Amino acid sequence: MNNPYEHGFMLSLLIFAVVGLIWLFTPFIPALFLALLIAIASFSQYQKIQQKHSNTTSALLMTLLITLILILPLGYILLLSGLEISTLIQRINTDFDLQNSAQILSQILASLPLSESIKTTLQEALNNNLESILISVKDFSIGLLKSIIVLSSNFMLFLVITVFSLYYFYLDGQALVRRLKQLSPLKNNLNDILFNQFSNLSISLVGSVFIIALLQGAVFSIGVAIAGQPVLYFAIAMALASFIPVLGGLMIWLPLSLYLYAQGQNIDALIIVFFGAVLVGTIIDNFIRPIIIQKLSNEQSNALNHTFITVLSTLAGVIQLGALGLFIGPIIAAMAISIFDVYTLKYTQQV
Repeated sequence: MNNPYEHGFMLSLLIFAVVGLIWLFTPFIPALFLALLIAIASFSQYQKIQQKHSNTTSALLMTLLITLILILPLGYILLLSGLEISTLIQRINTDFDLQNSAQILSQILASLPLSESIKTTLQEALNNNLESILISVKDFSIGLLKSIIVLSSNFMLFLVITVFSLYYFYLDGQALVRRLKQLSPLKNNLNDILFNQFSNLSISLVGSVFIIALLQGAVFSIGVAIAGQPVLYFAIAMALASFIPVLGGLMIWLPLSLYLYAQGQNIDALIIVFFGAVLVGTIIDNFIRPIIIQKLSNEQSNALNHTFITVLSTLAGVIQLGALGLFIGPIIAAMAISIFDVYTLKYTQQV
């Protein structure tokens, strides 16, 4: 006779084991998520190699290929960015002065071609809210930059764990998926839909975010170079700002263009506005982003027809988890969307 408490006890042990593993692997979560995303995105190529070689050889060859093409360059960029960002944080903490910032903004406002009444209204609004706005922007920026430095300072361990995990995701990934399907109480067709949807959404959400960031940083750097400003600094700033919806790019190109205008560099200011507002803020954000998401998606989904979930999940992840949220935020969104779709499919069929 079955013990009536057996099922509840086993469920409690399962929850305890999962929570314990998550706590244990917390230091490795960024590397594990990156390896998982790379394995999902490149698994079809691994299967092609697997047709000609053994599982172990195929996993080793694919891991070496990905390491040379993607992971080593990414580690180098992460290390270089960490050095640049360390200098930037020191400059922010050293040079940030509320009074000087207010004075600069007042000078820029005074140089704008606006009526005196509008200038007076804007000046009063700045005086009332400037301190809280600048401090909030400073704290958020430093928090995000520090989280990137933490990743870059441990990039050797990050690199090793990523490569090690990637190899075993290739080697044991199919067996792991089969095991999860066996443990799942859902029917096989629903399990297949759940895993396929999660795979497609993960690649689409995370991939689109990073492609857009690189694209916006590269495009804006061209305008910055034409205007004669520091290219690397503003390229990294625009790429990071692209993770913030709507206002991200605006926070970079608007102050820079106003500063150049106040200095009498009207043509340079117009160049920055064109590359920032038109190319980055309008064309890339509103037209190219949806196209990239559609191209990365193998299956249609209502969530992928809009950039709302992609951008908002990334921003929420960054706010909650720092740079780690760039990976985890979109993946949590992908998991939630996949579960909603399977739930809808299952219970719609029963009605």
